[in-house]
Amino acid sequence: MGHEHGEKKQGGQGGHGTVLLKGPMLSPWVGDGLTIAATFLTNHAKLAHHGLRHDGGMNNARVAASYVQLLYEYLSSHGHDPERVLGPLPSSTEHFVPLPAWQAMLTRAQALDAAPALSLRIAQGISARHFGVLGYAALACATLGDALQRLERYHASVYDVNPVQVQPMAQGVCIEWGVERGRPGALVDETAVASLVQLARDMTGQPLAVAMVGFVNAAPADQAPYERFFGGPVLFEQPTTRLVLDLQLLALPLRKSDPGLLALLDQQAERMLREEAMPAAVPAPVEVWRATLVSLIRQGQTSLAQLAAAHHMSARSLQRRLAAQGSSFQSLLDDTRHRLALGYLRDPALELAEIALLLGYSEQSAFTRAFRHWTGLAPAQWRKQSAAASL
Repeated sequence: MGHEHGEKKQGGQGGHGTVLLKGPMLSPWVGDGLTIAATFLTNHAKLAHHGLRHDGGMNNARVAASYVQLLYEYLSSHGHDPERVLGPLPSSTEHFVPLPAWQAMLTRAQALDAAPALSLRIAQGISARHFGVLGYAALACATLGDALQRLERYHASVYDVNPVQVQPMAQGVCIEWGVERGRPGALVDETAVASLVQLARDMTGQPLAVAMVGFVNAAPADQAPYERFFGGPVLFEQPTTRLVLDLQLLALPLRKSDPGLLALLDQQAERMLREEAMPAAVPAPVEVWRATLVSLIRQGQTSLAQLAAAHHMSARSLQRRLAAQGSSFQSLLDDTRHRLALGYLRDPALELAEIALLLGYSEQSAFTRAFRHWTGLAPAQWRKQSAAASL
């Protein structure tokens, strides 16, 4: 892959040789990839990574409760009672699960399942909701490259284990997890990387093959399942965990791209980023529920029961928790629709009838009444004023 530099070490038996790759392996962009590379680098600078909480060792690392739900769902789909195996499902107010607890959960799940490559099978059930606000923001991006840039900036809202960097390299892009906090173990590491690849496949609708995957952990007895899953070479005993994608993949369009929705989700993610910069701060529960509601609205699901089901709780329980946060489902729904509407109205390509449908209204007149209630203006009036103000 272009001009690699650094140290290589060959050895081992039975295909378990170790190859160490060091350095970012940067080289000049070539051929048709030049435009893609320039776009990626420009956008990458706009979303430059801010240092998040990477103090301390593995005992201070954590993963999102929404991500942990993936394992509960996997066990349930394979005939196990996940709460008997793993303990109670984290509630929606428990935003994070300490990494040692996540490691223990995966170990208990592995004890039930003797088949190899458990991490790869768990990852096949991933969806955007398991990644919370980051997942929904990625889903709304225009291209896979845009989604990867948000991964770098907002990753700690889901996977606050080791720092991640997204770096351009020879005819590709390298997503690299360091080892500053330590090594989280094979199950944790492999599940995270495989989940990211599976989510990218789902978002693009393409059976993406990676250029290379490298893990810090020792090689398993059978590497074939890993090579089949990733569709490319998989190396072990590397200095860092790395995922390398071909440059052309960055331009792949995402199936559910939504610029108006992305603007709202970026705002939410930025708020969460600021909260993460404060010691012991966690995202407000209402923001977590709002992120889920945004996705549900796009699917025409606007009921309390549907939002509660997405968070594995009863409608009554969600009502109580919203009240405890000084909110209600109706106010959350109205406020979320209001924010989405402002973003959609800034897009001149969208007709008012289309916006009404995107917001879950069966008729344009219902949207118009609601918008007048929020702003005192009809949607067309607000759009005209907004366009004039931006000149």
